[in-house]
Amino acid sequence: MFAREGIALIIVSGLIGAALAVAAVQAGSLWGWVFVVPALLIPLFTLWFFRDPVRSPPVNTTDLVLAPADGKVVVIQQVEEPLYIKGPALQVSIFLSPLNVHVNRAPADGVIEFDEYVPGDYLVAWHEKASELNERSQLGLMHPSGQKILFKQIAGAVARRIVYHIGVGHTVRAGERFGIVKFGSRMDVLMPPGVVLDVAMGDRVVAGETILARLGAPEDLSQAPAQHD
Repeated sequence: MFAREGIALIIVSGLIGAALAVAAVQAGSLWGWVFVVPALLIPLFTLWFFRDPVRSPPVNTTDLVLAPADGKVVVIQQVEEPLYIKGPALQVSIFLSPLNVHVNRAPADGVIEFDEYVPGDYLVAWHEKASELNERSQLGLMHPSGQKILFKQIAGAVARRIVYHIGVGHTVRAGERFGIVKFGSRMDVLMPPGVVLDVAMGDRVVAGETILARLGAPEDLSQAPAQHD
């Protein structure tokens, strides 16, 4: 299965590959074979990048926050979140290399209450200021428990296109597909105090399947978030 957002690029890359293959045949010499490698690699890489594998979220996602993207956990920190949570939050950031699946999935059950697209820079996705300065989408989700989660698609130095298909009023399920960031990017998830973290720095996570954290009871929101050693 391939991401629908990449169909046009898949077609274009196939046409480019075919043109290079024709050029290789017409060259009819050793130098003609120079075109063969890109003729094969361009469409193959495009197909690989836009793959959209089936994912299986946990059966019961009632109190779970799932990874919204494939990749590596590069930031775990406590911050003040002024946009949607409007208070202390635990931030987990996931870096996606160009080789990761780039389809993004909702981190939890709930209703989208906040939706903002922010044009910006294209710093490398692991830069400490990427969350604040880069092009990004910012989506706020109200969990059925009344707790708020903010998640961000962040463009990197290579990624130049953020795509998402949900907005204010949409009801989502944990692990549900909602968009894609093309060619290398980052995802930030900001959660309320009281969550119990299930990942550590450097962990590899899978969108829609890996548990990032477990939400505490609403009355526990004032407690500091627990973390693995």
